[in-house]
Amino acid sequence: MLIYGNKRLLLPKITIAMSWLIGIFLLVLAGDLQAEQENIQHDLHVAEVGDEIFTLKVPAGYQLELLTTDMQRPRLFIFDDAGNMLVGSRSGHIYRLPPPYNEPEPPLLILPDYPHSLVIRNGYLYIAQTSSLSRIPYDPSEEILDESELEDIIPIPGGSGHNSRTLKIGPDKRLYLGLGITGNCSNEYLDNSYPWRDRRGGVMVLDETATPPVWKPWANGLRNPIGFDWHPDTGIMYASNNGPDHQGYEQPPEYFSKLEQNSFHGMPWYQYDGNRINRDNCIRSGPPRTDAVAPAATFPARSAPMDVHFITDGKLAKAYHGDALVALHGSWGTQPDGSGLGDPATRRPPKLVLVRFADGKATDVDDFITGFQNVRGARLARPMGLGTGPDGVLYFTSDGGINGLYRLIAQ
Repeated sequence: MLIYGNKRLLLPKITIAMSWLIGIFLLVLAGDLQAEQENIQHDLHVAEVGDEIFTLKVPAGYQLELLTTDMQRPRLFIFDDAGNMLVGSRSGHIYRLPPPYNEPEPPLLILPDYPHSLVIRNGYLYIAQTSSLSRIPYDPSEEILDESELEDIIPIPGGSGHNSRTLKIGPDKRLYLGLGITGNCSNEYLDNSYPWRDRRGGVMVLDETATPPVWKPWANGLRNPIGFDWHPDTGIMYASNNGPDHQGYEQPPEYFSKLEQNSFHGMPWYQYDGNRINRDNCIRSGPPRTDAVAPAATFPARSAPMDVHFITDGKLAKAYHGDALVALHGSWGTQPDGSGLGDPATRRPPKLVLVRFADGKATDVDDFITGFQNVRGARLARPMGLGTGPDGVLYFTSDGGINGLYRLIAQ
């Protein structure tokens, strides 16, 4: 069920869907109807939001709870050693929420260059902004951070267009960074032969054995890999990837790709159509390589995949250990041609999906939580960041529809 504070109440007015400004009511009108969706049993729950009705499919035995709406455009998040949640945001705020994560403290920092993602390592909070990787001493007991202690570690190729930068710590304790190319067909590639500003479109790793540290390519040819994580058994990295918009509503599918050192995933020179890899003539320059690999799994075109989170522990681990949750943000493209001018109800809906694994390989994609977009095209939420908390519960942020933090708890 979708609940807020265990009761019906009026929340502040919030912009959702097509910029409607409405009063928000969240309550359960009906629930616990069994529905079979592929290999996951679901319960059906209905939420009323102003004049809009949303029918949610939630894994059986669980309920969906909205914890707070007091964050502006929250993105990816982490947990510190004290169990606090730290959240980056498109608004520039870095939020901290102590358990039970229903009330953010005053922002730890407010930064101008889009602090999309965070990492804590060796007593420092590392912050990936569009144009730089920075760090600041971090102690969970401090109420606010002193911006004068913020230290720039290394520049990041910046610029407009896909300006999020995803920072995560790998199993080898190194820092990995995902960044997208500027547009659909931008001639950008992670290689020293390209100008600094054009070294985009993949995942880099920070070589801290060098003085000063340097970025080195890890995987290339990804248009916008916002989410990535490592399989808990194989240690192999997998990433989501946003496909281009210029081929319409149905093509190309969005990627869920296996990323290995020096792997090449084709974009913008090549696109995978669901069966084979084809040359994309939208870019005139010749490809730097021709050995593009196909994705491990796909999602429908214009789904806009965001964070990736492998389930390794917590309440969901018994049923889904080794499977990867992916947040699908839902795109602006509408039928029939993929432009933003059609009926908003035809947009790909936001949802959470589960990439199933067997013997260390991706096998299927199942719907996990759906119903965030209703038949009129209004959106309740647009899932963004994913993670399992110290309490073993799944959390996710939404930076569209109702901005805030949600969790999936057992009934």
